[in-house]
Order: sequence, then C-alpha cells, then structure tokens
Amino acid sequence: MIAQTAVVDPRAKIGTNVRIGHFCVIGPDVKVGDDCLIEDHVVLTGDSTLGEENHVFPGTVIGADPQDTSYKGTPTRVVIGDGNVFREYCTVNRATEKEEGVTRIGNNNYFMASAHVAHDCLLGDRNILANNVMLGGHAHLGNDITIAGAAGISHFASVGSLSFVSAMSRVLHDVPPYMIVDGQPAKPRAVNSIGLKRHGFSKEDTAALTKAFRLLYRSYVGFESAKEQLLTTGPIRPVLRELFDFLEYSVGGQKGRGRDRRRKAA
Repeated sequence: MIAQTAVVDPRAKIGTNVRIGHFCVIGPDVKVGDDCLIEDHVVLTGDSTLGEENHVFPGTVIGADPQDTSYKGTPTRVVIGDGNVFREYCTVNRATEKEEGVTRIGNNNYFMASAHVAHDCLLGDRNILANNVMLGGHAHLGNDITIAGAAGISHFASVGSLSFVSAMSRVLHDVPPYMIVDGQPAKPRAVNSIGLKRHGFSKEDTAALTKAFRLLYRSYVGFESAKEQLLTTGPIRPVLRELFDFLEYSVGGQKGRGRDRRRKAA
C-alpha cells in the first residue's frame, strides 16, 4: 500500500495496513505504527516514531532539525502516540539536546493546517491546535486543551489542562488549567465552564473555580491569600488543588513561566 512515487528507505520500519501516498519521503530512522494513513507529499525524517492510527495530511513535515541556531546535529527524536491527526502543512521538529532530547506528542490530538510544534515540546492527549498555532520551543501542554487560530505560545510556557486560548492570543506566561485566556499578552478572562461541562465536571467544580478566578483575577487578593481562603475551609475539591499546584509552580519561575528554570540549561 505504498504509492509507486513514494521514496521509503528500506531501513524504515513500517507497520501493517499502512498507506503511504504519492511523493512521500520516509527516512531510514522512521518508525510508523499499524493502520497509519500517510497522504501525498509528506516528509517523515530523523529519528521519528509514530504510533498507530495516525492520519498525516499532505505537506506535513515531521522530524526535521530543530529551528535552533545552536543545534549541532545531535541524534534527537520525535515520539508521537496513537490516533493523532496532522492536517495540511503541519511541522513537528525534533528536539535539541538541552532537555531530554525528545519532542513528544501524546494520543488523539488534532493539529489543524499549518500548526507548528517546535523542538523539545511536550504535549498530552486530546488537544486541539487550530490553524497556524505556533508552539515555541520547550513548551508543555497538558490534556484537553483548545488553542484557537494563529495563537502563539512562548518558549518554555506551560498550558494547563482543559484551558482555552483564544484566537491570535500572544501567550507569554503560563496558562492556568480550566481557564480561558485572551489578549496580547494573553490574560485569564473567565473559567472554561463550557469545556468543564463537556468533560463531565460537576457544577460544584465550576463554582469553586469561578470563586478562585474572582479572587485571583478580579479581586487581586494575591496567590497566597486566595490559596488560604480556598484550601483551608470546607471540602477541598481536586480541581482547586490542581489549579493552585500549577500556579505555585508558575510563580516559582521567571516572567510568569515556571519552566524558565530550565533556561540556563538551554
């Protein structure tokens, strides 16, 4: 099921029931899992591993060198899980040697046309990146995140699970879980109540997060005061614990990015 015009290196490891379209180029260190569909004009290069049932649309390039001027050809990797969709002209760069040496993408993510995943990024599961979303190097994403079109995520930024990033936002700081952020620079604007409802969270969870949002981003009582008010009285809901754990990590870094601790290594 490999088109006659495709160039597949004989050392590449191709699973069963894989379809590879016309004019694709598959490098020697590429591994493609079972039931993947690789459409026309796709380039898979470098040490890249794709799991099962991934769908890669025309023009996508996975595993090319990182766009980092200090990169010296180290044999770093891209590791992609199962069930992901890469629409037209997506790019996923392999890592540098500055962290773990791997750009990693989880399962069931959807990347719309021209989305870019830079070197050393780490993505969880079920995320949606709309057209022209740009992830800077070393960015980390949790699960069930939606990033709308043309948003830019700064290098070393972290985006918490079940958050929503509005279109054309300039994300310079970490995005707290369960929040909607918008603007240039992006700031928390509301609780992602629709996302919470869709994922089966209770009304009590939404109410607790709404109270936290008002204290943190409307009353401006400060992180420690809000934490004390919400985590010392009544039953502590897991969503609040996750929110404040994330914020505690973020404020420990520089410029609102907890992962900026890693910048000395990078």
